[in-house]
Amino acid sequence: MKAVTGVFGSSTDAQRALSQFRDLGLPENRLTLLTPTSKPDQEAEVPVVAAEQPGMGKAIGALVGAAAGISGGPLLVAALIPGVGPITAIGLLGGAILGAAGATVGAAAGGKAENSMTDGLPEDELFVYEDALRKGRSVVITLANDEVEASVFRELLKAEGAESVDAAREQWWIGLRSAEREHYSGHSRNFTEDEKFYRLGFESALHARTRCKEYDQVLAEMDSKIEGVERQNPGEQVAEPFRKGYERGRDYYQRLCDDAKAA
Repeated sequence: MKAVTGVFGSSTDAQRALSQFRDLGLPENRLTLLTPTSKPDQEAEVPVVAAEQPGMGKAIGALVGAAAGISGGPLLVAALIPGVGPITAIGLLGGAILGAAGATVGAAAGGKAENSMTDGLPEDELFVYEDALRKGRSVVITLANDEVEASVFRELLKAEGAESVDAAREQWWIGLRSAEREHYSGHSRNFTEDEKFYRLGFESALHARTRCKEYDQVLAEMDSKIEGVERQNPGEQVAEPFRKGYERGRDYYQRLCDDAKAA
């Protein structure tokens, strides 16, 4: 499976795109809409999941039916994403994505997500979704069987007014770039020359699988990633900018979590 994502400034446009995919016959377990929830309809004390950030406390419970104001879906799951806040997702795919993002999920009616569904989850893109949601935007995610189907899905999302996940990723970095350049230049390094590897390290630190772990728990994986980038870029100075970007990315994510808990 291949994830195809569209980022929408309007929840109405996102819902319309969702309806278009349903009209194509796309099954519910390959389709989801993520949208910010400013005032959840229901709160419940729920068990803490393994990926939950410490101190999240109460979590948003499951919302079933159209109570949250999103039409067309028989199942809505609401959760708290660290550093983002309350999010509502449609269906089991949405629940799987929220779980991968480290969310505290209340309940998922209908059972757990199947392995065939979670195989296509784009964990390296989750931080882009989170940034969009943090800004009040909505995200539609579909799972395509192959590149031909993925191309059709991209065209549909574009026609409905979506921004691609690649464009959203660039906007996210543009918003951070000036501060990161200033920070990095303070280490007597040339940001222009090192930005490619610094950014790779920064984004790598935001991967859902490692960002909640202690630094000593991720050192081996970070070193492995550095080695992989070095193989792809022989002769380039990779290690120092990648490592500094990785450490800065961890700090960035921690600030988001701290700001969310303080709000």
